[in-house]
Amino acid sequence: MQKIGAVILAAGRSSRFGSPKQLAQFREKTFLQRVVDAAQEADCSPVVVVIGSNAARVSREATMPIVENKNWRKGIGSSIRVGVEYLIGLEPGISAVVLLVCDQPLLDAEVIANLRVLHQETGKGIVASTYADTLGVPALFARDVFPELLALSGEKGAKKIILANQERVAKSPFPGGHLDIDTPADYENLMRETRLLSKRRREAAPRIRV
Repeated sequence: MQKIGAVILAAGRSSRFGSPKQLAQFREKTFLQRVVDAAQEADCSPVVVVIGSNAARVSREATMPIVENKNWRKGIGSSIRVGVEYLIGLEPGISAVVLLVCDQPLLDAEVIANLRVLHQETGKGIVASTYADTLGVPALFARDVFPELLALSGEKGAKKIILANQERVAKSPFPGGHLDIDTPADYENLMRETRLLSKRRREAAPRIRV
């Protein structure tokens, strides 16, 4: 049985959002908690949260093991490296890691589980999500790709590895992956669309007469 862990990247400053977007609420949970729950429900273990900017505030919301990237200003590559190193320390025999971010509100356990299934079915060392004509996270990386993750630095994230190794990549559709939250306007649009969807569902539901 393969042991697949998850690293949740929550170290960013959210400068365009104006406050830690990891802690923004969506469907009665913070963005961070939603990702943690999805990873757990998809049977990822251990689940590690990498914090950096606003470390004290974000760490209070983390229910999983956390590791602080003190060099978070150097970019997402440094956070990936810190998270994977910490994961290996917790579980030396780990078979693969799923990299996750906090600003894809439509991420759920099924999206992560599909990565795992495709990895097992294809034997590919990388399974990346596809959306908006691109490849990206969430993405699964097998143990033999860890050296490349650990060599990342600066603003170059996992996508660099995915695009450079497409012959090793299996592709898993993530229809909502294009929707990410970077600004207050993005967040307001998300909340408005969610309210409209809820209203349509209520209106479409059959009415039961008593």
